[in-house]
Amino acid sequence: MPWYRRPDGCRLYYELHGRGDPLLLLEGLGGDIPGWRRNIPALSAELRVVAYDFRGNGRSDKPDQPMTIGTFVDDTIGLLDHLGIASAHLYGQSFGGMVVQELALAHPDRVRSLILACTHAGHRRAVRVTATVPKDRPWLALYSREFAAQHPDHVADDLRVGGQNPQPPEAARRQREAVQEFDAYDRLPEIRAPTLVLHGTEDRVIHPANARILAERIPNARLVLLQGAGHVYHSEQPDTADRAVLDFIVELNP
Repeated sequence: MPWYRRPDGCRLYYELHGRGDPLLLLEGLGGDIPGWRRNIPALSAELRVVAYDFRGNGRSDKPDQPMTIGTFVDDTIGLLDHLGIASAHLYGQSFGGMVVQELALAHPDRVRSLILACTHAGHRRAVRVTATVPKDRPWLALYSREFAAQHPDHVADDLRVGGQNPQPPEAARRQREAVQEFDAYDRLPEIRAPTLVLHGTEDRVIHPANARILAERIPNARLVLLQGAGHVYHSEQPDTADRAVLDFIVELNP
């Protein structure tokens, strides 16, 4: 298995798929590489996909230590250095999208483009959701109501796969602490990398209005809304989501 060990001893698990320009996938809170299983085949058919589990997620180590978004930025830069990748297209989903924003601001030379998916620029100015879900089935918030009702087997499969490497409570707490301190809102106009903002219109975790905020504040950002999709838009509508990402990157390299 490919592992990269950070200077503090934390081991990060990663996978490489395909060839071409590098595309780095950065997952959400508590997520892991299998969460991208419906996307990696299409993306890696045209690009060199690098997927890794954040510290605290999946197969990576889960140290119970204070973390900031900067911790995950440093991990990501370290992995790129380890792989000999000078710059990459960065695709961040939810929590991963926050890491990508901070990385683009701190290390603009390492970024070819940004894909910010179902994320926001920090809680201080974020539009919050008001939708409720059953307390005994909180995972339903990840999906649009219609999709969850019409595709229970799909949801069950996601739960089965996602439960193979469960996140311990202390790791979840450390990542949430990092999110609470994150705030890129005022700095978004400093981002110069080509940016695609991607969001499902029925997201019940991060309000779709946050996508418009990102697209309005990042110079020349492109906004793509996936109609009817929830927070895990890439699971509900993988073909549409993957095509939007690939078309965006291809246009940068005609």
